[in-house]
Amino acid sequence: MVITKKAVDSEICKEKINSLLSKLHIEPIDISLYILAFIHRSIVNERNDFAPQHNERLEFLWDAVLELVITHMLFRDYPEKQEWEMTDMRSALVRGRNLAEVAKKLDFQEYLYLGKWEEKSGGRENDYILANTVESFIWALYLDKWFSNAEEFIVNNVYSTLPRILEEKLFKDFKTLLQELTQADRDITPYYEVVSESWPDHDKNFLVWVFLKTEKIWEWTWTSKKKAQESAAENAFKSLTN
Repeated sequence: MVITKKAVDSEICKEKINSLLSKLHIEPIDISLYILAFIHRSIVNERNDFAPQHNERLEFLWDAVLELVITHMLFRDYPEKQEWEMTDMRSALVRGRNLAEVAKKLDFQEYLYLGKWEEKSGGRENDYILANTVESFIWALYLDKWFSNAEEFIVNNVYSTLPRILEEKLFKDFKTLLQELTQADRDITPYYEVVSESWPDHDKNFLVWVFLKTEKIWEWTWTSKKKAQESAAENAFKSLTN
C-alpha cells in the first residue's frame, strides 16, 4: 500500500494507530504524536515524503517519566529494600529487553512503519527497535494526555512485569554479573569501549564493544553509552553461560 501523504496527515495511518489506542483504552487528543511513536528512522531515510521526523525525537525524552514512575512505585511498595536493591530492580524494569517484551505483548510490532531494508532484515522482531518504540509511545502519551495517563500506562504494562523479574532473578546488574563471572573463570575484568558514534549530536547512536583483554566478546548499539554497555553486558553474560 502506497501512502502519498505525510503519515501524520494520512487517514490510513490515523485509523491504524487509533485501532491500537482503542485496545489500550486511550482516547487521543493529538493522534499525530502516537503515529510518530511508530515511525522508525529507516522509512524516513528511504522516503522523505512519508514523514518529516521519526520516533527518536520522542525517545530522547523518555527517561524522565518512566524512571520517575518506576522509582516512586518501588519506593512505595518495597519499604524494606535498600537503595541498591531498588536500583537493580529499576534497571531490570527499564532494560531494553524487558521493554521489548512489553512491546510484543501489546503487539506494537504490528504498527511499526519501517523502511524496506529494515523490514526484510527482521526489524519488527528487533528488541532494540521495539524497546525504542515503547519509550517513544510513553512520551507521546505524556505529551498528549499528561502525567497521570503516562503513569497509568507504565504501571499497567511495565511495572506489572516486576513479579516475573523477581521470580526469574532478572533484577541483577549484568555488568556486575559479567564481571563476577569473568573474574571467577578467567581472572579478567571486562572493559567497554565506545567504538563509534553515529548521527548528529542531538540524535546519536553509540556502538559499544565488550572486551576481555584483547578479545571482543560482544557488541551493542543504543542511544546512550550507559544503555549500550548494559545491553552488551547482558548479552555477553548470557552467551558465556549458555
